[in-house]
Amino acid sequence: MPPIPGSGLAKGLAVTLRTMTKKTVTAQYPDTQPELPPRTRGVIGLFEENCTVCMLCARECPDWCIYIDSHKETVPPAVEGGRERSRNVLDRFAIDFSLCMYCGICIEVCPFDALFWSPEFEYAETDIHELTHERDKLREWMWTVPAPPALDPAAEEPKELAAARKTAEKLAAQAQADRTDPAATGEESAG
Repeated sequence: MPPIPGSGLAKGLAVTLRTMTKKTVTAQYPDTQPELPPRTRGVIGLFEENCTVCMLCARECPDWCIYIDSHKETVPPAVEGGRERSRNVLDRFAIDFSLCMYCGICIEVCPFDALFWSPEFEYAETDIHELTHERDKLREWMWTVPAPPALDPAAEEPKELAAARKTAEKLAAQAQADRTDPAATGEESAG
C-alpha cells in the first residue's frame, strides 16, 4: 500500500510540536558557566618550584610547543670539605597554545609533578602571538588547578607507606622497650 501523501510532513510537525512543549536545556554560555567534568583539559599550569629543568616535557612534546631556557649555578658545599655542585636554574618556560594539541604527554612524563591540567578554558586572544604563555602566566594557572580526588578507601595501601609505617612502628616498639628495660638503661635493681 502506498504511503498517504503528506504523512511525512505530519510526522515532522508532530516532532516539532512535542519539542516545543519541553523545557529548553540550552545554557546561555556567557551568563551561565558550564559544569565541566573533573578531568577537563583546559590549560597547563606550571608549579615552578618543582621544575628541575630536566627538559623531558620539551623533548617528549610531539608539537615542540614547549620552550625552556636555563643556566647553571654553582652551589657551595653543604659541609666543610665537600665539593661544589651545580644545578640548573629556570630562566624561561613557555608553552605556545596555538601549537599545543592538548595531548597531555608533557604532564604525564614530568617526574617532579611540575605541570598540571587546569580546567580553565577562557584564554582566547585576538593576536596569535599572545597565545604563547610565559612562566608567569603558567604560574597563575596553578591557582585554578583542582585538588586531586580522594583516594578510594577500599584501595590497597601504597607499598612505600606500608614499609615506612612498619619501620616507624618497629622503631617505636624498640624505643619503648629501651625505656622499660632497666638493663638497657644501665640501672641496677636493688635487691
